[in-house]
Amino acid sequence: MKTEKKEVTAIVIDILPKGYAHDPRPVYRREPIVQAVGVDQFKLLELVPKSGVDIQIHDRVYIGEGERDVIERVKRRISYDELTPTARLELPFAVEQIVHENEARFVDFFNRSISITPKLHMLHLLPGIGKKLMWEVIEQRNRKLFESFADISRRIKSIPHPDRMIISRIMHEIQDPEEKYHLFTSK
Repeated sequence: MKTEKKEVTAIVIDILPKGYAHDPRPVYRREPIVQAVGVDQFKLLELVPKSGVDIQIHDRVYIGEGERDVIERVKRRISYDELTPTARLELPFAVEQIVHENEARFVDFFNRSISITPKLHMLHLLPGIGKKLMWEVIEQRNRKLFESFADISRRIKSIPHPDRMIISRIMHEIQDPEEKYHLFTSK
């Protein structure tokens, strides 16, 4: 049986100090809620902060095993539809932050992507990449592996912003519960 890998760190995308407005309980009975996106698998999470801690949007918080400094517990995993309007606005910025902080991981995708089926390559799932561009990426990486987003842009003129392609794909995977292929997120 496959066990689901847990997120260890997350980026805060909204803070609700008095919980959800639609919570039927009296305000004094509600617990504060933090909505966040996981750094490794982009899971959307509902967290409960420790009492009296100062948390800001875009803070990186530890949610792994053992002692946590600002988060009391991970309450549950949530869907995109359950995000607050603020969290929906902040999510693309958090995803961009994660992609840029982990550039090597996403450049490696261009270096190691493979065919999924005889007619579908992982590169095809990035917005803007068709057969011709896919073959250009493969040809260039076979000559020499890509080292950075700038290296990809320099060697493949048709891809001026490879980071934006990755961010767009991640956002699509997060927003579409019916998506069949998950390159960067977990189902």
